[in-house]
Amino acid sequence: MDKAALKAAMLSLEEQELAHAREHYEEFLAEAQLDRTEPIERDEMAQSRMASDLAHAFDQPVHEHTEKIDKLMSLDFGPKTEVQEGAVVRVGGRYFVIAVSTRKFEHEGLTLMGISVQAPIYRAMEGKTEGDTFTLNGREMEIEELL
Repeated sequence: MDKAALKAAMLSLEEQELAHAREHYEEFLAEAQLDRTEPIERDEMAQSRMASDLAHAFDQPVHEHTEKIDKLMSLDFGPKTEVQEGAVVRVGGRYFVIAVSTRKFEHEGLTLMGISVQAPIYRAMEGKTEGDTFTLNGREMEIEELL
């Protein structure tokens, strides 16, 4: 697997998510703006406050995706001999990229999903090598492949 291309794919995925989050944030922020040159009615003020609250709710995902992009940019995706950040791990036939949490995505004909080091599955397999087993939620699992 070309891990440089994988890193680029994950960056592209996060950049798309960031653009989407920014779009929502800006949309609700624009709705929160009142025209101060005209009289403002109570329902307009209420709608403005609600739009402002929603804009603030969409502000958090903007920061989260920005942080994920920064993390991906600095992460070493080179070959790994143990489960650590930058590794790709196959467990139960599923591929996980140890980096940042993402939705499922396709790369080189495989379905992958990014997980962070805070994920319980990562903590259970951290430091293990290909062929090692670990227990998660009472189930024994094997690290089938490690890249």
